Amino acid sequence: MEREELVKLGKIIKSKRELKGLTQIDLALKSGVDRNYVGMLERGERNPSYLSLLKIAKGLGIPVFNLIKP
Repeated sequence: MEREELVKLGKIIKSKRELKGLTQIDLALKSGVDRNYVGMLERGERNPSYLSLLKIAKGLGIPVFNLIKP
């Protein structure tokens, strides 16, 4: 179950990133995180902290709840 939730989150992040026309590198730079970390999030391989989610949301220019809403 936990893995499935991380995969869902990753798909949301990737979808939002692509809608903004950003590459993983672009998002990483805007968010202040490593590009590899963005890729791992998008594949559901990492469980991000709340602070990491805030950084990703800021990089995407969206509220954090848009990443975690059911």
